[in-house]
Amino acid sequence: MTAQKPIASPCINVCAVDGRSGLCTGCGRRLKEIAGWSGMSEAERRAVMAELPDRILSLGPKAAAPMLAVARIKSALGA
Repeated sequence: MTAQKPIASPCINVCAVDGRSGLCTGCGRRLKEIAGWSGMSEAERRAVMAELPDRILSLGPKAAAPMLAVARIKSALGA
């Protein structure tokens, strides 16, 4: 059995939080998720990652680089 590589952070180095939604405009995570990322289990990270594409798209024009972020997320999930 091969160990899976840990899920990489979805960070795209655009770190700005939208005041209305509380989401990072780069990756779509909430501050609590960003701060706790390294302490999350793989299942917790995977659950957050599954929500990120919809979160990023919900930001509309506030999203910094939605195509880049979604591509990084899909790559990290192996999709």
